[in-house]
Amino acid sequence: MRALRNAVVTHKKPNAQKLKQRKAEMKSTKSKKKDQNAPKRPATAFFVFMEEFRMMFKEQFPDAKAGPVVGKAGGEKWKSMSDAEKAPYAEKALKRKAEYEIALEAYKNNFNCYTVAEPELEMPTESQKSTSEVNDDTEQEASSSS
Repeated sequence: MRALRNAVVTHKKPNAQKLKQRKAEMKSTKSKKKDQNAPKRPATAFFVFMEEFRMMFKEQFPDAKAGPVVGKAGGEKWKSMSDAEKAPYAEKALKRKAEYEIALEAYKNNFNCYTVAEPELEMPTESQKSTSEVNDDTEQEASSSS
């Protein structure tokens, strides 16, 4: 009976290697910094539909607040639509995707042409210090000598 309990307890202990692997995976999956100059990804067919739906919803219900109410109503309407009704939105989404791919290629070509040099970090010299920092240094020297 005791051997059985020990086996269960050792089974529940976390494995150190597995914990290290999880931490390594979490570090490697952190998001990269986004380039502000990169083209924005295109909207899907649903979001193209929602752009029009929001306008219609505000006209029908001017007192309703935007946000979850509009999103929920739009989602229900999208689910109830047939594929034929969704087709115009899918076509618009495909056009936007094609434009995005062209813009992305142009961005990548321009980005590869320029090499970005990292600015070297330098320690501030006396001439680069602000006047307040210089005054603080002289005040500290005067107070320490007294």
